[in-house]
Amino acid sequence: MSKTIVITGASSGFGAMTARALADAGHTVYAGIRNTTGRNAPAVADLTEYAKSYGVDLRAVEMDVSSQSSVDAAIDRIISETRRLDVVIHNAGHMVLGPTEAFTPQQLVEVYDTNVVSTQRVNRAALPHLRAQRDGLLIWVGSSSSRGGTPPYLAPYFAAKAAEDALAVSYAAELARFGIDTTIVVPGAFPTGTNHYSHAGHAADGAVERDYEQLYDGIMTEIPARQAEMAPADADPQEVARQIVRVVDLPKGQRPFRVHVDPMHDGAEEVFDLGDRIRTEFFRRIGFEDLLTPVAANADAHLDSRP
Repeated sequence: MSKTIVITGASSGFGAMTARALADAGHTVYAGIRNTTGRNAPAVADLTEYAKSYGVDLRAVEMDVSSQSSVDAAIDRIISETRRLDVVIHNAGHMVLGPTEAFTPQQLVEVYDTNVVSTQRVNRAALPHLRAQRDGLLIWVGSSSSRGGTPPYLAPYFAAKAAEDALAVSYAAELARFGIDTTIVVPGAFPTGTNHYSHAGHAADGAVERDYEQLYDGIMTEIPARQAEMAPADADPQEVARQIVRVVDLPKGQRPFRVHVDPMHDGAEEVFDLGDRIRTEFFRRIGFEDLLTPVAANADAHLDSRP
Protein backbone atom coordinates (compact mmCIF):
# COMPACT_ATOMS: atom_id res chain seq x y z
CA MET A 1 0.00 0.00 0.00
CA SER A 2 1.48 3.33 -1.08
CA LYS A 3 2.53 5.66 1.74
CA THR A 4 3.50 9.31 1.94
CA ILE A 5 7.03 9.57 3.29
CA VAL A 6 9.42 12.36 4.20
CA ILE A 7 13.13 11.75 4.65
CA THR A 8 15.59 14.32 5.96
CA GLY A 9 19.10 14.84 4.64
CA ALA A 10 18.23 13.39 1.24
CA SER A 11 20.70 15.24 -0.97
CA SER A 12 23.33 12.48 -0.81
CA GLY A 13 24.44 9.29 0.93
CA PHE A 14 21.91 7.05 2.65
CA GLY A 15 19.22 9.70 2.27
CA ALA A 16 19.44 9.94 -1.51
CA MET A 17 19.65 6.17 -1.87
CA THR A 18 16.66 5.59 0.40
CA ALA A 19 14.48 8.25 -1.23
CA ARG A 20 14.94 6.62 -4.62
CA ALA A 21 14.45 3.08 -3.29
CA LEU A 22 11.19 4.02 -1.55
CA ALA A 23 9.91 5.78 -4.67
CA ASP A 24 10.82 2.71 -6.73
CA ALA A 25 8.70 0.66 -4.30
CA GLY A 26 5.65 2.76 -5.18
CA HIS A 27 5.57 5.30 -2.37
CA THR A 28 5.19 9.08 -2.56
CA VAL A 29 8.51 10.35 -1.26
CA TYR A 30 9.44 13.87 -0.21
CA ALA A 31 13.22 14.22 -0.16
CA GLY A 32 14.12 16.86 2.42
CA ILE A 33 17.01 18.93 1.07
CA ARG A 34 18.32 22.31 2.18
CA ASN A 35 19.46 25.03 -0.23
CA THR A 36 17.48 23.46 -3.06
CA THR A 37 18.05 26.47 -5.31
CA GLY A 38 21.68 26.99 -4.28
CA ARG A 39 24.41 24.55 -3.32
CA ASN A 40 22.15 21.52 -3.59
CA ALA A 41 20.46 22.50 -6.86
CA PRO A 42 22.39 19.75 -8.73
CA ALA A 43 21.08 17.14 -6.28
CA VAL A 44 17.53 18.38 -6.84
CA ALA A 45 18.02 18.23 -10.61
CA ASP A 46 19.30 14.64 -10.33
CA LEU A 47 16.32 13.69 -8.19
CA THR A 48 13.85 15.32 -10.58
CA GLU A 49 15.43 13.56 -13.54
CA TYR A 50 15.29 10.24 -11.70
CA ALA A 51 11.58 10.69 -10.99
CA LYS A 52 10.91 11.53 -14.62
CA SER A 53 13.03 8.72 -16.05
CA TYR A 54 11.56 6.01 -13.85
CA GLY A 55 8.01 7.34 -13.54
CA VAL A 56 8.05 7.47 -9.73
CA ASP A 57 6.58 9.96 -7.27
CA LEU A 58 9.74 11.51 -5.86
CA ARG A 59 9.65 15.18 -4.91
CA ALA A 60 12.30 17.47 -3.47
CA VAL A 61 11.14 19.68 -0.62
CA GLU A 62 13.15 22.53 0.86
CA MET A 63 13.98 21.51 4.41
CA ASP A 64 16.79 22.91 6.52
CA VAL A 65 16.63 20.80 9.67
CA SER A 66 18.47 23.51 11.61
CA SER A 67 15.46 25.84 11.16
CA GLN A 68 12.06 25.20 12.73
CA SER A 69 10.34 27.53 10.25
CA SER A 70 11.89 25.64 7.32
CA VAL A 71 10.83 22.28 8.76
CA ASP A 72 7.32 23.56 9.49
CA ALA A 73 6.97 24.86 5.94
CA ALA A 74 8.10 21.53 4.49
CA ILE A 75 5.62 19.50 6.54
CA ASP A 76 2.83 21.99 5.77
CA ARG A 77 3.53 21.59 2.07
CA ILE A 78 3.38 17.79 2.31
CA ILE A 79 0.08 17.83 4.18
CA SER A 80 -1.35 20.41 1.77
CA GLU A 81 -0.45 18.31 -1.27
CA THR A 82 -1.21 14.81 0.00
CA ARG A 83 -3.59 15.37 2.94
CA ARG A 84 -1.62 12.93 5.11
CA LEU A 85 1.83 11.81 6.19
CA ASP A 86 2.59 8.17 6.99
CA VAL A 87 6.34 7.82 7.52
CA VAL A 88 9.02 10.16 8.88
CA ILE A 89 12.63 9.12 8.36
CA HIS A 90 15.24 10.88 10.49
CA ASN A 91 18.36 10.60 8.36
CA ALA A 92 20.05 14.02 8.40
CA GLY A 93 23.45 13.93 10.05
CA HIS A 94 26.99 15.20 9.87
CA MET A 95 30.29 13.59 10.85
CA VAL A 96 33.31 15.41 12.23
CA LEU A 97 36.87 14.11 12.46
CA GLY A 98 39.66 15.24 14.77
CA PRO A 99 40.93 15.19 18.37
CA THR A 100 38.02 15.90 20.69
CA GLU A 101 39.75 18.64 22.68
CA ALA A 102 40.36 20.63 19.50
CA PHE A 103 36.64 21.13 18.85
CA THR A 104 35.18 24.27 20.36
CA PRO A 105 32.05 24.01 22.51
CA GLN A 106 30.14 25.75 19.73
CA GLN A 107 31.24 23.08 17.28
CA LEU A 108 29.86 20.40 19.58
CA VAL A 109 26.60 22.33 19.80
CA GLU A 110 26.44 22.36 16.00
CA VAL A 111 27.10 18.61 15.76
CA TYR A 112 24.37 17.91 18.30
CA ASP A 113 22.01 20.28 16.52
CA THR A 114 22.37 18.49 13.19
CA ASN A 115 22.30 14.94 14.54
CA VAL A 116 19.94 15.24 17.51
CA VAL A 117 18.05 18.52 17.91
CA SER A 118 17.00 18.48 14.26
CA THR A 119 14.91 15.36 14.92
CA GLN A 120 12.96 17.26 17.56
CA ARG A 121 12.16 20.03 15.09
CA VAL A 122 10.86 17.49 12.59
CA ASN A 123 8.89 15.60 15.24
CA ARG A 124 7.19 18.74 16.52
CA ALA A 125 6.09 19.56 13.00
CA ALA A 126 5.09 16.06 11.89
CA LEU A 127 3.85 14.20 14.95
CA PRO A 128 0.64 16.21 15.46
CA HIS A 129 -0.51 14.85 12.09
CA LEU A 130 0.51 11.26 12.83
CA ARG A 131 -1.08 11.41 16.29
CA ALA A 132 -4.34 12.72 14.81
CA GLN A 133 -4.34 9.78 12.39
CA ARG A 134 -3.52 7.36 15.23
CA ASP A 135 -1.13 5.82 12.72
CA GLY A 136 2.36 6.27 11.36
CA LEU A 137 5.97 5.17 11.45
CA LEU A 138 9.16 6.86 12.65
CA ILE A 139 12.43 5.50 11.30
CA TRP A 140 15.62 6.73 12.92
CA VAL A 141 18.87 6.20 11.01
CA GLY A 142 21.36 5.77 13.81
CA SER A 143 24.89 4.40 13.89
CA SER A 144 26.70 1.35 15.22
CA SER A 145 29.15 3.86 16.74
CA SER A 146 26.60 4.41 19.53
CA ARG A 147 27.50 1.04 21.06
CA GLY A 148 30.11 -0.77 18.96
CA GLY A 149 33.82 -0.44 18.44
CA THR A 150 34.59 3.27 18.41
CA PRO A 151 37.89 4.45 16.92
CA PRO A 152 39.33 7.73 18.25
CA TYR A 153 38.94 11.18 16.71
CA LEU A 154 35.20 10.84 16.10
CA ALA A 155 33.88 11.55 19.60
CA PRO A 156 31.52 14.51 18.89
CA TYR A 157 29.75 12.50 16.18
CA PHE A 158 29.63 9.30 18.24
CA ALA A 159 28.23 11.14 21.25
CA ALA A 160 25.56 12.82 19.14
CA LYS A 161 24.47 9.54 17.54
CA ALA A 162 24.23 7.97 21.00
CA ALA A 163 22.01 10.85 22.09
CA GLU A 164 19.83 10.40 19.01
CA ASP A 165 19.43 6.72 19.82
CA ALA A 166 18.39 7.46 23.41
CA LEU A 167 15.81 9.93 22.12
CA ALA A 168 14.45 7.39 19.65
CA VAL A 169 14.08 4.73 22.35
CA SER A 170 12.09 7.05 24.61
CA TYR A 171 9.91 8.32 21.77
CA ALA A 172 9.01 4.74 20.83
CA ALA A 173 7.22 4.16 24.12
CA GLU A 174 5.59 7.58 24.22
CA LEU A 175 4.10 7.17 20.75
CA ALA A 176 2.92 3.57 21.06
CA ARG A 177 -0.55 4.45 22.39
CA PHE A 178 -1.02 6.81 19.45
CA GLY A 179 -0.54 3.84 17.11
CA ILE A 180 2.81 5.13 15.85
CA ASP A 181 5.47 2.52 15.14
CA THR A 182 9.23 2.98 15.62
CA THR A 183 12.23 1.32 13.98
CA ILE A 184 15.86 2.28 14.57
CA VAL A 185 18.12 1.40 11.64
CA VAL A 186 21.75 0.96 12.70
CA PRO A 187 24.27 1.19 9.86
CA GLY A 188 27.87 0.30 10.50
CA ALA A 189 30.78 2.03 8.81
CA PHE A 190 30.73 2.06 5.02
CA PRO A 191 34.12 3.51 4.02
CA THR A 192 33.02 3.79 0.37
CA GLY A 193 29.80 4.90 -1.28
CA THR A 194 28.60 7.40 1.33
CA ASN A 195 31.14 10.29 1.32
CA HIS A 196 30.99 10.43 5.13
CA TYR A 197 34.72 10.95 5.55
CA SER A 198 35.18 13.23 2.55
CA HIS A 199 32.39 15.49 3.81
CA ALA A 200 33.45 15.37 7.47
CA GLY A 201 33.96 18.57 9.42
CA HIS A 202 37.21 19.29 11.26
CA ALA A 203 38.25 20.83 14.56
CA ALA A 204 38.60 24.60 14.74
CA ASP A 205 41.49 24.76 17.20
CA GLY A 206 44.52 24.08 15.01
CA ALA A 207 47.02 24.62 17.81
CA VAL A 208 45.49 21.85 19.93
CA GLU A 209 45.23 19.61 16.90
CA ARG A 210 48.95 20.06 16.19
CA ASP A 211 49.75 19.10 19.79
CA TYR A 212 47.95 15.81 19.27
CA GLU A 213 49.62 15.22 15.92
CA GLN A 214 52.97 14.89 17.72
CA LEU A 215 51.79 11.57 19.15
CA TYR A 216 48.91 10.68 16.82
CA ASP A 217 50.33 11.79 13.49
CA GLY A 218 48.48 10.27 10.52
CA ILE A 219 45.63 8.80 12.53
CA MET A 220 42.97 10.81 10.69
CA THR A 221 43.87 9.10 7.44
CA GLU A 222 44.59 5.73 9.03
CA ILE A 223 41.11 5.36 10.56
CA PRO A 224 39.13 5.31 7.27
CA ALA A 225 41.90 3.31 5.59
CA ARG A 226 41.84 0.60 8.25
CA GLN A 227 38.05 0.49 8.20
CA ALA A 228 38.21 0.04 4.44
CA GLU A 229 40.55 -2.90 4.96
CA MET A 230 38.10 -4.47 7.43
CA ALA A 231 35.05 -4.04 5.21
CA PRO A 232 34.10 -7.08 3.11
CA ALA A 233 34.39 -6.63 -0.65
CA ASP A 234 30.61 -6.86 -1.08
CA ALA A 235 29.75 -4.19 1.53
CA ASP A 236 26.99 -2.18 -0.13
CA PRO A 237 25.52 1.00 1.41
CA GLN A 238 22.43 0.43 -0.72
CA GLU A 239 21.54 -2.33 1.74
CA VAL A 240 20.57 0.39 4.23
CA ALA A 241 18.00 1.70 1.74
CA ARG A 242 16.74 -1.81 1.01
CA GLN A 243 16.22 -2.50 4.71
CA ILE A 244 14.30 0.74 5.18
CA VAL A 245 12.02 -0.17 2.27
CA ARG A 246 11.43 -3.57 3.87
CA VAL A 247 10.52 -1.99 7.21
CA VAL A 248 8.12 0.50 5.62
CA ASP A 249 6.31 -2.29 3.77
CA LEU A 250 5.86 -4.50 6.85
CA PRO A 251 2.52 -4.38 8.72
CA LYS A 252 2.24 -2.32 11.87
CA GLY A 253 3.26 -4.31 14.93
CA GLN A 254 5.47 -6.64 12.87
CA ARG A 255 8.26 -4.14 12.27
CA PRO A 256 11.51 -4.79 14.12
CA PHE A 257 12.46 -2.32 16.81
CA ARG A 258 16.04 -2.30 15.53
CA VAL A 259 17.66 -3.29 12.23
CA HIS A 260 21.43 -3.69 11.93
CA VAL A 261 23.27 -3.18 8.64
CA ASP A 262 26.88 -3.59 9.70
CA PRO A 263 29.19 -5.41 7.26
CA MET A 264 32.20 -5.02 9.59
CA HIS A 265 30.36 -6.40 12.66
CA ASP A 266 31.88 -3.95 15.12
CA GLY A 267 30.01 -5.42 18.10
CA ALA A 268 27.14 -2.94 18.30
CA GLU A 269 24.49 -5.56 17.55
CA GLU A 270 25.37 -7.63 20.60
CA VAL A 271 25.39 -4.61 22.93
CA PHE A 272 22.14 -3.19 21.53
CA ASP A 273 20.47 -6.60 21.80
CA LEU A 274 21.30 -6.72 25.50
CA GLY A 275 20.09 -3.17 26.10
CA ASP A 276 16.85 -3.74 24.19
CA ARG A 277 16.18 -6.96 26.08
CA ILE A 278 16.69 -5.19 29.42
CA ARG A 279 14.34 -2.43 28.25
CA THR A 280 11.67 -4.99 27.39
CA GLU A 281 12.03 -6.79 30.71
CA PHE A 282 11.92 -3.52 32.65
CA PHE A 283 8.73 -2.37 30.92
CA ARG A 284 7.11 -5.68 31.82
CA ARG A 285 8.24 -5.41 35.44
CA ILE A 286 6.71 -1.96 35.87
CA GLY A 287 3.49 -2.88 34.09
CA PHE A 288 3.96 -0.91 30.85
CA GLU A 289 4.27 -3.84 28.48
CA ASP A 290 1.67 -2.27 26.16
CA LEU A 291 4.18 0.50 25.35
CA LEU A 292 6.46 -1.99 23.58
CA THR A 293 4.19 -2.18 20.53
CA PRO A 294 1.90 0.38 18.85
CA VAL A 295 -1.82 0.02 19.31
CA ALA A 296 -3.81 -1.05 16.27
CA ALA A 297 -4.73 1.63 13.76
CA ASN A 298 -7.95 3.47 14.52
CA ALA A 299 -10.35 2.36 11.82
CA ASP A 300 -12.26 5.61 12.18
CA ALA A 301 -9.22 7.87 11.70
CA HIS A 302 -9.83 10.51 9.08
CA LEU A 303 -7.64 10.67 6.00
CA ASP A 304 -7.27 14.39 6.57
CA SER A 305 -4.50 14.43 9.15
CA ARG A 306 -4.69 18.10 10.11
CA PRO A 307 -4.72 18.31 13.90
